[in-house]
Amino acid sequence: MSRYFSGRIGQAILVLWAAFTVSFILLQVLPGDAILIKFQNPDMGLSPAQVADMRAAYGADIPVWQQYFHTLGNVLRGDLGYSIQAGVPVTDLLKSNFPPTLRLAVLGFVLATAVAVAIAFLSSLLHFGWLKSLFQSLPSLFISIPTFWLGIALIQFFSFHLRWIPVINPGEWVGLILPIVTLAVPISAPLAQILIRSIDQVQTQPFVAVARAKGASRSGVLWRHVARNAMLPALTIAGLLFGELIAGALITETVFGLNGLGQLTQQAVNNQDVAVLQAIVVISAAAFVAINLLVDLVFPLLDPRLKTSAGAHA
Repeated sequence: MSRYFSGRIGQAILVLWAAFTVSFILLQVLPGDAILIKFQNPDMGLSPAQVADMRAAYGADIPVWQQYFHTLGNVLRGDLGYSIQAGVPVTDLLKSNFPPTLRLAVLGFVLATAVAVAIAFLSSLLHFGWLKSLFQSLPSLFISIPTFWLGIALIQFFSFHLRWIPVINPGEWVGLILPIVTLAVPISAPLAQILIRSIDQVQTQPFVAVARAKGASRSGVLWRHVARNAMLPALTIAGLLFGELIAGALITETVFGLNGLGQLTQQAVNNQDVAVLQAIVVISAAAFVAINLLVDLVFPLLDPRLKTSAGAHA
């Protein structure tokens, strides 16, 4: 087991390093210079020598390979640099913008899981063929809807047409209803598809027939015997989907004008604030890796077969 855990942790570290390196290279080759954009503005009134001093202060005048190792060392120490536009440490910006995004992602994931479980189990319990087919077709519909279009459609219908949920100065929690739904609908689709397939496969196993022969009801067998085995494949895809929620939250926040990493990313892109963009990539990758690492570590505890296999390789 120790070898299994150390292998998963090593893979997580490698993924984080790759995400940092690729994002650093891509941000460096982008045209433009955030320092020149800000400090060469005539309104600043700085001379060329002063602008050069500012470049030196931000470490932009040293070779790229030195910038890479300098930035990597700072990240390992928890120093994400300074925002050129805001003039404050990037960690301060993340402290104020990351919690709203995390809250939106967690609530969206909870709703997506509830919707996926409801679709999967209803499609298995319903006796009417047309109604069962309707529920089984919902994931394909949900996954085909673009996030930004869904958000705009929900605003148009529930805010402007029905006037149920205001979009101007809504309450803290009322203002999250439509963003949570927008985030949850497309994420629930692949999770529901995996659950439906897993339930269909598990129901063909001999132990299900034995349980039914002993007099257990169809719903009882589904919840007591089929559910646990069907949830195992869904757990893997759930970890991947939660990592995608961070990226999905950025689009949702932009559509609804919410404070969070989405707004911070948009401002950083407009101002070419490389330090902020680098930090957002690292934070998103870390969240994705952490969730999937947790799933990898918990999975052997839920499936004894994987626990035995991991122990055999220890």
